[in-house]
Amino acid sequence: MAADHRSSDDIRDEPVAPVDRLFLQPQLDTVINCAMVCENEIPLDSVKSVLQIFSLMVHPKFFSLVVRDSAGREYWRRTEVDIDRHLIFVYRRLSDDPDEDAVNDYLADLSNSSPLSTEKPLWEIHFLVAHKTMVFRVHHALGDGVYLMAMLLSLCRRIDDPLQTPTTIGAVKTSFMRRRWNVLKLLKMVWFTVLYVLETLLTLLWRRDKRTAVSGGDGAELWPRKVATARFRLDDMKTVKRALPSSTINDVLFGIISSGLSKYLDTRSSTNGLKEGDQITGAAMINLRQHDLSSLKNVHGNTQHGNMFGVILLPVYYHKRSSNPLDNLKRAKAMIDKKKLSLEAICTYVASFLVTYFFGTKLVSILIYRIFCNTTFNISNMVGPEDKVTLSGIPVKYIRVAPSTLPQAITLNMVSYAGYADMQILVAKDKIPDPKVLAKCFEDALLEMKEVAASTMC
Repeated sequence: MAADHRSSDDIRDEPVAPVDRLFLQPQLDTVINCAMVCENEIPLDSVKSVLQIFSLMVHPKFFSLVVRDSAGREYWRRTEVDIDRHLIFVYRRLSDDPDEDAVNDYLADLSNSSPLSTEKPLWEIHFLVAHKTMVFRVHHALGDGVYLMAMLLSLCRRIDDPLQTPTTIGAVKTSFMRRRWNVLKLLKMVWFTVLYVLETLLTLLWRRDKRTAVSGGDGAELWPRKVATARFRLDDMKTVKRALPSSTINDVLFGIISSGLSKYLDTRSSTNGLKEGDQITGAAMINLRQHDLSSLKNVHGNTQHGNMFGVILLPVYYHKRSSNPLDNLKRAKAMIDKKKLSLEAICTYVASFLVTYFFGTKLVSILIYRIFCNTTFNISNMVGPEDKVTLSGIPVKYIRVAPSTLPQAITLNMVSYAGYADMQILVAKDKIPDPKVLAKCFEDALLEMKEVAASTMC
């Protein structure tokens, strides 16, 4: 990160928010790589004009450098932006593989070995011209996935109305304040909050998942990576959702992950002694905003920008093939229902803020890093446009995300778009040399659940 000395009378410099500073630490230095693949050739001159206009609209952090004063404190320093320095053009074909595989390989390389230059604001856009793809690279210190998705969608337009920005499938809001409470729910909230905070504390101190063929650990973020894509039809996920009353798409997603991981581990020569019901833990950064994507597009309003999240643990369990694939959905729903009743995410956010305030960001980054080291996978789920969109008049085929690597061997990032949900599976290739097999396990898990769900509703 760029080092500098802050003048006491330089009013342009603004302190980096404590949560944003986490992503500037070596252990958690994270870049979000978002690929937007178009159906036709990208009109480079037209897109560049759109980006020049867009650069005048975004939050000031997008044209600020990160500098440090003599005490090591980070600040945003406004600077002039030369947009040409942020645009990287690759005209040749990356390989003889199909476009999807070539783009995935490019994202895998970016996620592991291509930090952003600190001599300019922390974002850039790669144009893979031969593959009709733009890769938006934005440092996580500038904002979380929800905020950055809003920024990306502000560049796009609806196919049916080119004057309108896209609509999303649903508002992205936290639901805690909107619940109807009674004594029993309050008691459950206290119980589950205490239980899950203690579980997080134990994971931080010493508890870790049993070693398996898909385990990472300290230093795993440096391992070379591969990317594969699991593609799900949202209609299929909704069919499964309807088979279990009051379940959600997230319940279905975790049912898929539980079943898919079990299927994949069974394909390996050894599951390292895994027994029926053994826990495989995921870690997730949960958005705590009270705003939806439409309000986030108002970048100069009063909406909270940057990052606002809490870390929660999301366990799934190893099970051999079940007679009823919907059992995985039932277990996932039971787990997520308990998580929704707890204040785990809020507690980890407040704890991180307090530790940062009293002891500094470096200690918090070490603690969060340890949680990632002791879990098996990392997961995020972002809501994208409900219908197809255009960029400079060109229809967008799909949107996929693959961030920088973390110490888990598996990172799962799902983005919904135009009736589909694409899950990018970023893996350590020395541990998981066949990520397409893992992707197929996830896809098969959904199809099996859909088949059973459809038959039960007939």
